[in-house]
Amino acid sequence: MAFQLFDEANSKDPNIEMYNGEKFPKELLYATRMTDTLKEFAPEVSEGLQLAARSQHICRWQIPRSDYEMNRTGYLKWRQDLKKFHAQKTTEILKQLGYESEIIDQVEFLLLKKQLKKNEETQTLEDVVCLVFLRYYFEPFANKHSDEKVVEILQKTWRKMSLKGQSAATKLPISDQSMGLIKKAIANGTE
Repeated sequence: MAFQLFDEANSKDPNIEMYNGEKFPKELLYATRMTDTLKEFAPEVSEGLQLAARSQHICRWQIPRSDYEMNRTGYLKWRQDLKKFHAQKTTEILKQLGYESEIIDQVEFLLLKKQLKKNEETQTLEDVVCLVFLRYYFEPFANKHSDEKVVEILQKTWRKMSLKGQSAATKLPISDQSMGLIKKAIANGTE
């Protein structure tokens, strides 16, 4: 039932994305990709992690990037505000459905990305976020930016991932050009 309510909320996204010849509300498609990737990457996870993955970007369009300064400080503030917003929206839905406070607290903890690199479930969620980015959003991103900027973003993404996540990333079905940029970023990032 929670997934249904998350999806109802995300189906209101006015931003549309084409995928396989069909139109989807952007955040609804993202939520589905998160769930599918989590199932592939770590099929045996807690309900809390499944809920956090599905609601990772819930109603994201309501806090547009353009409302913040277009610099690193503005970007980081936007990301922090989004995490809190997603946690709050998800908490409201889970409370409405009568979830126990233990699960609600766990989902909030995960959506706020607490103890990244220290907490296994937080790290799994971050790995899935990175894998979804690399598989579905990286190539359009790379086409809009210089190779230098792309390599820098890839290095940051790579550092956020666990060894298991990094291994999965090297097996993604992406173009040779994109995989080449990933390999370049890894090589340059470890020198």
